[in-house]
Amino acid sequence: MSAIQQAEDLALQLADLAPEVRAEILRFADEIERLDSGLADPDDFKRFRLENGVYGIRGAPDRHMIRVKIRFGEINPDQLETTADLADEFTPTRSVHLTTRQDIQLHNVRRRDLPAALVALARSGMTTREACGNTVRNVTACPFAGVSPTEVFDVTPYADAVSLYFLRNPLNQSLPRKLKFAFEGCSEDHARTPIHDIGAVAAVREVNGRIERGFRIYVGGGLGAQPVSASLLEEFTPADLLIPTCEAIVRTFDRNGERRPEHIYRMRARLKFLAREWGFEKLRSAIINERRAIMATRSGLVDFHIDPLEETAPEIDIHGTPRDWSPSLHYQEWKRTNVVKQRQRGYSTVVVRCPLGDLTSTELRAVAGVARRWCAGRIRTAISQNLVLRWVSDEALPWVYRDLAEAGLAHTDAHSLADITRCPGADTCQLALTHSRGLAEALGDVLASEFTEIPEVQDLSMKISGCMNSCGQHHIADIGFYGASTEGEGVPLPQYIVLVGGRTEEGKAHFAKPVARVPARRAPEAARRLLSLYQAERTEEESFSGFINRVSVKRVRTVLDDLTVIPTIEEQPEIYRDLGADDQVFTAEVGAGECAS
Repeated sequence: MSAIQQAEDLALQLADLAPEVRAEILRFADEIERLDSGLADPDDFKRFRLENGVYGIRGAPDRHMIRVKIRFGEINPDQLETTADLADEFTPTRSVHLTTRQDIQLHNVRRRDLPAALVALARSGMTTREACGNTVRNVTACPFAGVSPTEVFDVTPYADAVSLYFLRNPLNQSLPRKLKFAFEGCSEDHARTPIHDIGAVAAVREVNGRIERGFRIYVGGGLGAQPVSASLLEEFTPADLLIPTCEAIVRTFDRNGERRPEHIYRMRARLKFLAREWGFEKLRSAIINERRAIMATRSGLVDFHIDPLEETAPEIDIHGTPRDWSPSLHYQEWKRTNVVKQRQRGYSTVVVRCPLGDLTSTELRAVAGVARRWCAGRIRTAISQNLVLRWVSDEALPWVYRDLAEAGLAHTDAHSLADITRCPGADTCQLALTHSRGLAEALGDVLASEFTEIPEVQDLSMKISGCMNSCGQHHIADIGFYGASTEGEGVPLPQYIVLVGGRTEEGKAHFAKPVARVPARRAPEAARRLLSLYQAERTEEESFSGFINRVSVKRVRTVLDDLTVIPTIEEQPEIYRDLGADDQVFTAEVGAGECAS
C-alpha cells in the first residue's frame, strides 16, 4: 500500500471521531512519516510521542510501548477486548501490563503500527494522550469508590471531572515535569494519596445545618530517588473549589518549577523539590493566591460545580448456582481473600488477581466476558496491578468463581503477601538495571513453598522496581527491592537494595529503610530471612513496620550481612547473572530515560 493510500485509509477510519482526536492521530502518522524520511528531528518526535502516551523500548529504536490512560481506573468489557485485539495484532507476547497508575501498557509495538493502534483505542473510548511526558498524568482513584463501606462519599465524579478538565488542556502540555493526582474516599488509603503531587481525600463539614462535600488536598508528595510525603494544603477545600485549586497548583508549578535542561536539574523538576526550595508555607500562599486570581477572572460561562454520583445496582439474571456446585476449599479461600463486601447489601467486589501485573489477550477477553455477564461490565483497574469487578451479586459469586477458574484466573491472595507489585524492569524499560519480573517470579516460588500457611505474614506487601525510580513503589512496601549494580573484580554484577518498613496512611507516607545491598540471585533468600525473622520474633498483633521500629534496622541488617558478600566470578559464576535473564551477560548500561524529556 502506498503512503497516499495509507493516509486515505487512516482518514476514513477517523471520519466519525472527535475533531481533536482525529487531528492528533493524523499528525502522529505524519510525524512518523517525517521521521522515517529524515525530515523530523528525533528529539522533537520523542517529545511529541511522549505527550501522546508512547515511550521508547530498550534496545529497539523502531519499537515502542503504548500506555493507555484508564482515567480514574474505569474500564468496560468492550475496552478490555479492544486491548486484547491490539495485543494479538501488535505485540510479540500477545499480552498487556497493568501499571501502578491504573494504566494498561502494550509493549514492543512497531512504530508503523502506532496510528492503527491509536485509532482502535480512540474508537473504543480510550486515549493515550498525556499518559507520558511533562503533563498531568493519569488521574487515579480508589478502585472501591462508590461501593466501599468505609468511604466518606464516592470520589468517582470528582476524579472524572478533574481528569477531563486537564485532558488536552493547554495548561498541561509543557510542564517542568509530570504531575500525578490521586483521589481517595476511604479510610484505608487504597489510592496512596501521600505519595502524589496532588492527593485529594474526601471530607465533609456541616454549614448552617447542611452537609457540604469537599476535600483535604495534599500537595508535593512523590517517590523516586528522594521520596517525600505530601503536605496538607488547607483543612477543607469545598468541592466547588476542587478544579480551581488543582488548576492553581498546576499554574504555580508551571511558572516556578525547575526548567533548566541539564540532567542534574531535570531530576529536580518535580513539585516536591519546589516545595523544598520555597518551604511549604510559601508554596501554599502562592497556590491560594493563584486560586483567588482564577476565581476572580474566570468567564461567566465557567462552572466548577461537580454533581455527586450514586451508582445503582445492575439488573443481572441469576438462576440458582452452577450445576453440580459444591463449594470447594479453594472457592472458600478465594472468597475470603478476593471478595470484599460492598456497602450495598447483597453485593460484593471481586478482585481478579493478575500475577506480576500481566494479562494475556485470552485472559483479557475472559475477564470481559465474566464482567459483562455477572456485573453489567463494571470494572476498575487498581494500582495493585489487579482488576476489580464491582456490583457482583452475592448470589452470583459461585458463577463468577467458576468462570474465572475455567479461565485460569481464580488466583487467591489478592492484596496480600503473594500479590507482588513490580515494574516492567529491564525487559523493556530503558532506565532499569534489573529484570524485576525475574525477581517477582522467584519470590513467588519462595512464598508458595514456604509461607502460604503462615497467617502472620499474609498482610505484608512486597514491591519491586528495576531501578531507584520507584515505579514499583518499593519505598512504601513492607519489604521492597530496587535494582542496582556493582563490580566484582571488574565484572558487573546485578544487585537489589533491600528496604523494610514502608507504608502509607492518610496524610503521611512512611518510607522503607534500606537494610542491605545483595546480589540479585540472593534477593529471594533475603526475603525468606526477613519473613522468618518477623514470624519468630514479633509480638502478638505487631505489624511489620512496628516490628522493624522495635528491633531496629541494625538488628535486621545483621540477619542479611552474609548475603552482601560478593564472591569472585570463578567462585560463583551464576551470581553474575540476573534473575529472569539467565542466558544474558549482565551489563550495567542503561539507556536515555524519557520520563524527564
